[in-house]
Amino acid sequence: MTRILLTTTSYQDTPGPHHALLASSSAKIVTERGPLSEGRMLELAGDFDAFLCGDDVISKAVIEKALPRLKIISKYGIGVDKIAVAFASEKGIPVAFTPGVNHTTVAEHCFMLMLSLSKRLIEHVQWTKEGLWKRQTGHEISGKTIGIIGLGRIGREVALRANAFGMKVIAQDIYWPEAFAQEHKIQRAMDLDPIFSESDFISLHTNLTPETEGLISKDSISQMKPTAVVINCSRGELVEVDAMVRALQEGRIGGYGADVLDIEPASADHPLLHAPNSLITPHIGSRTHESVIRQATKATENLLMLLRGEAPHAQVNKCPPPKALI
Repeated sequence: MTRILLTTTSYQDTPGPHHALLASSSAKIVTERGPLSEGRMLELAGDFDAFLCGDDVISKAVIEKALPRLKIISKYGIGVDKIAVAFASEKGIPVAFTPGVNHTTVAEHCFMLMLSLSKRLIEHVQWTKEGLWKRQTGHEISGKTIGIIGLGRIGREVALRANAFGMKVIAQDIYWPEAFAQEHKIQRAMDLDPIFSESDFISLHTNLTPETEGLISKDSISQMKPTAVVINCSRGELVEVDAMVRALQEGRIGGYGADVLDIEPASADHPLLHAPNSLITPHIGSRTHESVIRQATKATENLLMLLRGEAPHAQVNKCPPPKALI
């Protein structure tokens, strides 16, 4: 019998038609609560024809252990930096993913973090619960400058909402959407220097690559306004943790709001969880009922198409589908 490893918790925890769709495969579905470490994936690899995965570590070693049985990787979401895509391609394993399904909810999450930090929402709620009528003066975001690094689907949704809030938008992306930028009055930054130096808010929406890892560092923070707020709903590794913690502690930056960390799940002693003016959520930016159902349905459709020997809706690499498994 075809065996599928399902690891995404939001998929498992959210009711919706994706469950019946997956059951229609007649495959044996084995569930784990991800994201799974390389060690746990190595323990499981070898017994499955397909992975329906989230942000689990699917390294070269995991793929090697999974062979020759593993034929398909279907990613729930768009980030594939935890998957050894090049090695999967070398072994003829198609890697499907789900672009275009979570941009709305992630953009909304960015603004939740931005507004919460601007008005110190969490502190005021906690003080009120404690019976303290304690109030601090916050800031409007209207009239402020937001610098967006990465103007893909999510970055564009952030730009649209920034316009609605009356913000000035500058952005940087090597693949510049000229027509969109002109229509929505987005100023192009040819490099990151003006993003860092001019922005009141910096929102990260770029892929994690060797070039972007540690993008927000001691040097880049030194270029920012001391009141600047960095928002990260992309990947935790884009930000150097030690540099951000020191900057927050020393008041060299206004705040850090993130839905991602360099290590997930995070332990209670992660330094960013205790830094001043730092607001961290547990990678829930795309975890709404609407978005989960879209992502889960698309990931499941990709999986079923590949199981039938058909090309999926979207694929990271160019490997042909395997022979039909169902």
